[in-house]
Amino acid sequence: MQHPADADARRAIAPVICYPVDTLPQPDMPALGRHRTRLEKTGEVIVPARDAACFRVPAGGAFRITSIEGPQVGDLNLWNANDLTERFYSGKTRALHGTHVTTGNRLWSGFPKLRPMATILQDTLEWYGIDEFGGSVHDVIGTRCDPYTHALLSGGHYHHCCHSNLTRALASDTGMPLQHAEAHVHDVLNVFMCTGFTRDTGQYFMKASPVRPGDFIEFIAEIDLLGALSACPGGDCSSEHSSDAAACHPLKVEIFSGPATADWTAPGAAPYDRTHGLSE
Repeated sequence: MQHPADADARRAIAPVICYPVDTLPQPDMPALGRHRTRLEKTGEVIVPARDAACFRVPAGGAFRITSIEGPQVGDLNLWNANDLTERFYSGKTRALHGTHVTTGNRLWSGFPKLRPMATILQDTLEWYGIDEFGGSVHDVIGTRCDPYTHALLSGGHYHHCCHSNLTRALASDTGMPLQHAEAHVHDVLNVFMCTGFTRDTGQYFMKASPVRPGDFIEFIAEIDLLGALSACPGGDCSSEHSSDAAACHPLKVEIFSGPATADWTAPGAAPYDRTHGLSE
């Protein structure tokens, strides 16, 4: 195909940020840090390798996900514990904060609430930054490994993909039928996963996670949360997923709670009036 005469000039046009965040309400990190010191550990869940588990965190509480035995990636879903229709919106989180998240970034819920569900308070992998391949940690660009894509590409039926793990965990926790639970499973935060896009083809890539035992990421729960975490069958995601080939390890989730303090305030919903241009 012949290129237009001004092809280089068109490519040279500078990009603009789709969602400038200068006016986005920012978390008061020093205040949240003070609030965190008043919280005490109230629970712990060990997520088995190649499986998932649910946990609950009260608004104003905190939860920490820790690598405990070896490099391991986790796929995280979050819901409003009192209304499962309000859930983590990875696409808007990505649009506001970028392809990967770290300390000070927030996990946002979908429409119509569009409010912070959790704020990242600590991240021991914040140092990683962006590597020479364009890779970074804790991505909100991947979806989750799932048996449908696996069957499409390989013809196999693998039942311990993160999608299936999260579905089973949610069904078990809530008592809802498996197919009903599956409808609530959504795109994830890929905890500890190191990913990016290839520069030549724009394809989504993964590489060995830099996480090591003792590394963690910790969140303040901005609303009452129901969480589900899958210990990905890809292990550290250095080679493949959706199989039993990789070395996999459990993950630990710790829950912290305590009294309300002046240093934490529940966020409000987006102030849009929801009329969508139609008068009452």
